[in-house]
Amino acid sequence: MQEKQVYEYSVIRLLPKIEREEFMNVGIILFSKEAKYIKVDYSIDREKLKSFTKLENFDFDSIINVLDAFKKITEGKPSGGIIASMNIAERFRWLTSERSTMIQTSRPHPGFSSNLDLTFAKLFGELVL
Repeated sequence: MQEKQVYEYSVIRLLPKIEREEFMNVGIILFSKEAKYIKVDYSIDREKLKSFTKLENFDFDSIINVLDAFKKITEGKPSGGIIASMNIAERFRWLTSERSTMIQTSRPHPGFSSNLDLTFAKLFGELVL
């Protein structure tokens, strides 16, 4: 039996109109220092997004670019810039720091898991899809 690892996760939120403070969950970042694990993924439901804003007035490509940058940073890719070269704990803390932009994250939540990939998939399914 695999030993359980401590992890933290944060929900990535899209706030189409920041001034209204309404958001929809679009992604998850999961991190385990002990396991040297960090993963992010996102999915935007365009139909759900219509209930927040008019899509013809929404810069969808800019949001995708920011979310793709989150992925590059998480994966440590050189195209993710200087933040991507940091260790995984620093990357997680940077990605989950407080922002006042259209892309924000929840405060990190802790947990235990013996299978981080399975935990990620479960959280993603429950909180994003």
